[in-house]
Amino acid sequence: MFGRRSGQGQDRQSLAKARASVRPAPTIPVRITPSPARSEVSRSDEYYTHKSLIFGALIEAIDLSQLSKLDSETARAEIRDIVNEIIAIKSFVMSTTEQDELLDDICNDVLGFGPLEPLLARDDIADIMVNGCSRTYIEVGGKIQLTNIRFKDNAQLMNICQRIVSQVGRRVDESSPICDARLLDGSRVNVIAPPLAIDGPTLTIRKFRKEKLTLDQLVRLGSISPEGAEILKIIGRVRCNVVISGGTGSGKTTLLNCLTHYIDHGERIITCEDAAELQLQQPHVVRLETRPPSLEGTGAISMRDLVRNCLRMRPERIIVGEVRGPEAFDLLQAMNTGHDGSMGTLHSNSPREALSRMESMITMGGFSLPARTIREMMMSSIDVIIQAARLRDGSRRITHITEVVGLEGEVITTQDLYVYDVLGEDAQGRLIGRHRSTGIGRPRFWERARYYNEEGRLAAALDAAEARDLPIEEG
Repeated sequence: MFGRRSGQGQDRQSLAKARASVRPAPTIPVRITPSPARSEVSRSDEYYTHKSLIFGALIEAIDLSQLSKLDSETARAEIRDIVNEIIAIKSFVMSTTEQDELLDDICNDVLGFGPLEPLLARDDIADIMVNGCSRTYIEVGGKIQLTNIRFKDNAQLMNICQRIVSQVGRRVDESSPICDARLLDGSRVNVIAPPLAIDGPTLTIRKFRKEKLTLDQLVRLGSISPEGAEILKIIGRVRCNVVISGGTGSGKTTLLNCLTHYIDHGERIITCEDAAELQLQQPHVVRLETRPPSLEGTGAISMRDLVRNCLRMRPERIIVGEVRGPEAFDLLQAMNTGHDGSMGTLHSNSPREALSRMESMITMGGFSLPARTIREMMMSSIDVIIQAARLRDGSRRITHITEVVGLEGEVITTQDLYVYDVLGEDAQGRLIGRHRSTGIGRPRFWERARYYNEEGRLAAALDAAEARDLPIEEG
């Protein structure tokens, strides 16, 4: 109809000639990246009717196989030109603003992730939660908000979910309705589809900030005090074995990324993750990712398989994105057999509970070991537990820096180096608190700090922490 569909030899020049054969249409300026305000404008049913008709005509007019060979900017320009021609030929009555929005939407549908694109472009959003085609929530500043983003129907949402997971070689359908994946920037993705999700496909995206946070930035945000941040930097440098504990959305992965900044660039690091999201800056990093089973139910590679294999890859540090099962046993073995400075995260609400959860994961993994043997292994393997929390006002704080000290009878003993106390709240409902030192003169890793020539820094940080209790400036 519009002279755009062609054979396999069509190139950009051919597309330009095809455009010349179509009667001209008015040029409408289009933003490539929609603004947050526009992304949440309510749209009428007539808008979606026009969009559906124009989208159908576009698919008939353009050769998608040739479009995929063009770079993003050129492809968007092609789509914009053809959509303008379709609007002119069909004589749709639309305002300039509506045409501008429609062009953005269709470009996103063809080349990106449809209605999700404006949300993915915003760096202030921490989570995107799509509950079926008509309800999309976001988390901003620790608070969940309902947006006006909606999809045409559940079929469109499911197509976008499939497009996302296929980028990393995974699938989601009725036979495999649960899928963990990631976006190309490392953002974590979970999809659960019908028949398990009754009200339509449910998509959850844990977005990564384009700007990578550092411990100094966490200080400015009030997540930790300057003295506490200095202690964490030393923990990262002197190869302490670290477990980062916290609830969902408390910032465990962000904190793990921050700690890895202080790993020496000469070390060989191997990461094991369900969906690769860690963003290490060192040059010698090997990234491993689990694999789900095939359609025949075979070929699955578990986290434990990865951890056990990376022990044969001559790692100096092993970093496990999240410890969820029997791989806890293999990580503890690695920590205790020369891979100092290994790290991992797990879900728990306190340092003491983190130890209990790790013991439970080992027991449930089928290891027939006495409880005391498991606890002795944890005591000798783990040096520091760092607890992160998301408080009820949405703020994120590092609430404990805790050492694993020893074993008394059947109980693992710990001592807190640094804690966060909630003192009250202000008129706006934001919590007020402070980080304080517990006054431990010499932590257990003191000799390790001396070995790495960090003894002076550690002493200065502990002395400064004891000298004053700093009120937290709310971010």
